[in-house]
Amino acid sequence: MTAHEIDYRIYGEEMQYVEIELDPDEGVIAEAGSFMMMDDGIKMETIFGDGSQKDSGFLGKILGAGKRILTGESLFMTAFYNNLVGKRNVSFASPYPGKILPIDLTAFGGKFICQKDAFLCAAKGVSIGIEFSKKLGRGLFGGEGFIMQKLEGDGMAFVHAGGTMAKKELQAGETLKVDTGCIVGFTQGVDYDIEFVGGIKNTIFGGEGLFFAKLQGPGVVYIQSLPFSRLAGRVLASAPRGGGKDKGEGSILGGLGDLLDGDNRF
Repeated sequence: MTAHEIDYRIYGEEMQYVEIELDPDEGVIAEAGSFMMMDDGIKMETIFGDGSQKDSGFLGKILGAGKRILTGESLFMTAFYNNLVGKRNVSFASPYPGKILPIDLTAFGGKFICQKDAFLCAAKGVSIGIEFSKKLGRGLFGGEGFIMQKLEGDGMAFVHAGGTMAKKELQAGETLKVDTGCIVGFTQGVDYDIEFVGGIKNTIFGGEGLFFAKLQGPGVVYIQSLPFSRLAGRVLASAPRGGGKDKGEGSILGGLGDLLDGDNRF
């Protein structure tokens, strides 16, 4: 498998986007909805699966599309090709505040495992598949179920991490414990399992869930400070309920409490 050799540049801080430079006959694949802008002359095409060589033939394309259903994604992906002479640019944006992580699959042995919703775009020829969990505890309590995304090939891929991103390089036997939702991805040498928090008080009153992820080296792990599930939970918790009132309006202080909180909406 030989992926297209694309050049790129990442712009922004909190809300980033990646600009891909395509030489003639080069292409890039992306998740539906991540497209931001492109130069005139780039051809856009909707495809089954990821369009990699693994999906050659009708049956291969059907299987590739089926894999995407298992990860909760659309049946289709979007491919962008530069069919003209000269360089052309196409850009893809982050879905929510965070960082875009460029991954050179060659440097990671041709394989990288990430959360189901982390993938943003990749060079044409990179295979986006599924990684099944072989451990019952990880599948039942890992927050991501039995299935994660698997990026394979020898090209560049880009994934998105929410909030601030941390990179941890684990030595052989070194262990890192992480909130299950905070994992962005890891290299193929990392062993991933789920561990019970333990303790009656921690279980009932800890507020951090009953399980956390246990990652053991050797390998590289990427962690995000703001998983989308956590962001969405906070937004829903603060949303107005029944009659348009927000959380503070049902308190004893009511509007006075809003003033004290710095909420001056009159």
